Amino acid sequence: MFDPDTAPRLFGCPVGVDFPAAVLRGLETRLEGSPPEAWARVTLFVNTRRMARRLRDLFDAGPPRLLPRIRMLTDLDNLLPGGGLPPAGSALKRRLELVNLTQRLIARETHIAPTTAGFDLADSLASLMDEMQGEGVSADRIAELDVSDQSGHWERAQQFFGIAQTYINSMSDAPDPEARQRETVLRLADHWATSPPADPVLVIGSTGSRGTTQLLMQAVARLPQGAVILPGFDFDMPHVWDHMARNDMGEDHPQFRFLKLAQMLDMSPADITPWSDDTAPSPPRNRLVSLALRPAPVTDAWRSEGPALTDLDTATANVTLIEADTPRAEAIAIALRLRAAAETGQRAALITPDRMLTRQVTAALDRWNILPDDSAGTPLHLSPPGRFLRHVAQLFGRPLDAEALLTLLKHPLTHTGADRNLHQRLTERLELRIRRDGLPYPDPDGLARLAAKETADGIEDWAAWLGDTFCNQHVTGDLPLETWVTRHLALAEAIATGRSGTDTGGLWQKKAGQKAQAAMTSLAEHAQHGGALSAADYTALVDGILQQEEVRDRDAPHPTIMIWGTLEARVQGAELVILAGLNDGTWPEAPKPDPWLNRKMRFDAGLLLPERRIGLSAHDFQQAIAAPEVWLTRAIRSDDAETVPSRWMNRLQNLVSGLPGGTDIWDAMRTRGKSWLDHGRQLDAAPDTPKAHRPAPCPPVSARPRRLTVTEIQTLIRDPYAIYAKHVLRLRALNPLVQSPDALLRGILSHDVMERFVKATLDDPAHLRTDTLLAQAASVLQQDVPWPAARALWFARFQRAADWIVATEQTRQMRATPTLFEEQAVGRLTLPSIKTTLEGRADRIDVDTDGAVILYDYKTGTPPSLDAQKHFDKQLLIEAAMIEEGAFDALGPRPVRGAQFIGIGSNPKAVDAPIEDEPPTKVLTELVSLLSSYLEGDKGYTSRRALEKERHSRDYDQLSRFGEWDISMDPVPEVLE
Repeated sequence: MFDPDTAPRLFGCPVGVDFPAAVLRGLETRLEGSPPEAWARVTLFVNTRRMARRLRDLFDAGPPRLLPRIRMLTDLDNLLPGGGLPPAGSALKRRLELVNLTQRLIARETHIAPTTAGFDLADSLASLMDEMQGEGVSADRIAELDVSDQSGHWERAQQFFGIAQTYINSMSDAPDPEARQRETVLRLADHWATSPPADPVLVIGSTGSRGTTQLLMQAVARLPQGAVILPGFDFDMPHVWDHMARNDMGEDHPQFRFLKLAQMLDMSPADITPWSDDTAPSPPRNRLVSLALRPAPVTDAWRSEGPALTDLDTATANVTLIEADTPRAEAIAIALRLRAAAETGQRAALITPDRMLTRQVTAALDRWNILPDDSAGTPLHLSPPGRFLRHVAQLFGRPLDAEALLTLLKHPLTHTGADRNLHQRLTERLELRIRRDGLPYPDPDGLARLAAKETADGIEDWAAWLGDTFCNQHVTGDLPLETWVTRHLALAEAIATGRSGTDTGGLWQKKAGQKAQAAMTSLAEHAQHGGALSAADYTALVDGILQQEEVRDRDAPHPTIMIWGTLEARVQGAELVILAGLNDGTWPEAPKPDPWLNRKMRFDAGLLLPERRIGLSAHDFQQAIAAPEVWLTRAIRSDDAETVPSRWMNRLQNLVSGLPGGTDIWDAMRTRGKSWLDHGRQLDAAPDTPKAHRPAPCPPVSARPRRLTVTEIQTLIRDPYAIYAKHVLRLRALNPLVQSPDALLRGILSHDVMERFVKATLDDPAHLRTDTLLAQAASVLQQDVPWPAARALWFARFQRAADWIVATEQTRQMRATPTLFEEQAVGRLTLPSIKTTLEGRADRIDVDTDGAVILYDYKTGTPPSLDAQKHFDKQLLIEAAMIEEGAFDALGPRPVRGAQFIGIGSNPKAVDAPIEDEPPTKVLTELVSLLSSYLEGDKGYTSRRALEKERHSRDYDQLSRFGEWDISMDPVPEVLE
């Protein structure tokens, strides 16, 4: 293929060409006239499997010929004489062993790091070990670094480096993948130095950014029939190479790695020649971008070389600039363009490191049933089996609550072994029952009790299965990793199998299930190296393992719409390339913090510098922006904060704007993008529908309620619409799955405390003391409040009010004797004139020596004022009228001596009901008048008629579409048939 030459061979393909196609055309040129078997003698080393697939697709497209050997850069074993090295050790085994060693060190030297940092430090240490072995840096070399100004941190770090060196020294039988690859390359280079292969060997597509790969590229370039083909080589940098070579400060430049490779081969970048005759889609654009990305010390070239760029119109003709208001608007615009590309058959690729943005674009494309070919796939921990395994693992870390139970019960993999439909129906019944009756922390007895209230077939057996399977899984303390994995898999499979299933259903099926099973099987195989873990540590471990895996389905996606990571984009070609998320922190990504070595120490040790990643991202940008058609997109704001454009976008804009006519050209790019943003806004725009009016529905009189409670009278006065929704529409608000310590619960428990306390004083007057009240409060709160913080807070409030409550209780019991409490104080009054029944339940009824009644109602909030009681909060006044009418069977008709609200909150006080100003006869007359008015056909139930405070939310606000209207608007009656 090549003429004999002792000089290394480095070739390059211009920025923006379809690299795999250019490689093939270069091979065709060099093998023209050769026998057919010459193709089969060629070996091509590629750096990604996607690159290998693309080359095979190009060969398959014809003409018919023998296929070269296409191998991965890591597939070198059978090239070594005598076979390869021992197989590489498992990365998972290494991680578990490092975690174990790290946690032992932290347990022994507690000042080094918190105990919770073991996993993070072990992962970071493993990454450093990979880098050290890949770059050929020993622990001894790091130990010799000058750290005189960082002695404290260095002393701690050295102990961890000792772990790393000990581990490295002990793994000769099963080396790490990085160490094995480097040793293989070194041996192969030595072998080729004395016995080079006679057939052509080419390394294509790699930039040589890692030390081991660069060693292989050097070895191949020196072979008699070897060559290295570089992607995206900039042939428009005449004098810049010399400056970068002299200063050695261009790590963040897109072409820096090519300079280093040439130097290692005793070459100059000027010696790199084109591999094929392919030209860039837009040479003027390449020259523009090349000048924009010059290293900072030589940006003065903008003034000298910029005026020579006279074809800016041509360079930017197919460049569109999208500056969206939000990431969602950016995603919608991108999706619209990809949809247009799919309709015309244009090969289009979205390139961005922002995985959240790619998921938003994928979701937007779903409305047109377009599934892009995503090179990254779906992270395994976000797939259905991954989520399922994570939810199951979380059962070990905390007591089971209703939310966690229903999350698993509703998962699509639960109970797939058999009777999935029945399981779903029973789950719906259980959720409604939990919301209605409450079961914040399910246990076997509680589940059986709720099941007994339902009539569905099989629910009791199903509830028993729930109790046996889901309950009592919380584990405190540490367990061996082997035990954790065994329990986890057994529980996961039991949940997936279901009550009557015979297999695990869909848990381990399809690609995601198979991948999840392989990950968990690998964990089980190496669990013996993991030591003892807590439930939280085990959950974090499983989550981390699943995050490292991805699931792809190459059969389903659209053939011409792709989403590429930056690595795949380096060696792929597309007619339309969309560079998205061009904000600083995304392009380029912010360097990850290094807990071990700062930049100077890395430089001195010979490790990779943080600027390396910036340079790779810059090369990705330079390569992608040279496509035939390009979109540059970014969001101006993200998470309510203004974003900063990518440094390369800023450089490009500053250069273009500074050239003659450049401002108009940049505005034209932005104008092209604005039209797509306008289309996106139109796509998302809701139809212009009139806003809802303030409702006042008028249902038929026959549908209106004839039975109300005393407390609902206040609702009828303040928010009649709530009565309509509850009694006419028969809608009930669903309670939360997991009850929170809210005001309603506090009120219920406060009533319970007062009732117990007063009953205790009736049994023994000596109990009328503060310590008795507080003892009752502590008992009730301990029994019914599972939240320690709320329990302590509510008890403190009782303590503040306790002395006042006891003192006033002595006065109350001197006036009358407590006779009826909430359970017995039930009254029912029928109003014959309007055929309506009124029901009430008093908190407490006392009877004095003359047989007269005193009513009490406990309030944990502020008791209503006298005016409020007269017009809105008529509860005590109505109950007094009911007592005088004989509505309470346990009392019979009795005169009412008084009624009082007892405020037992933080600021306790008592407020008497205005019985003298509002006598029972007057109250009943006004009540009948109020109720009768709502039995007229044209009387509407107005929403939020007279709320105490407008900001108060109501159960039926969404139904009434509150927010489209406000209380300043007049209600609109609507007669319903």
